[in-house]
Amino acid sequence: MNKKLMMSADEVAETLGVSMSHAYKIVRALNKDLESKGFITVAGRVSRRYFEEKFYGAEGVITNVSS
Repeated sequence: MNKKLMMSADEVAETLGVSMSHAYKIVRALNKDLESKGFITVAGRVSRRYFEEKFYGAEGVITNVSS
């Protein structure tokens, strides 16, 4: 269970099955929300915990995302 703290736009695209351009839009929107709450963000990456919370609820149900 060696998950990285941040997800790249590539991982977002793969996880959601969307294009890279749409994944970048999602990352930007999530980061904008985090910034409005006073968090520091990294362009092109989003907190894995925040991503899972927003897409899957507070529990973060993703355990294994491998093809």
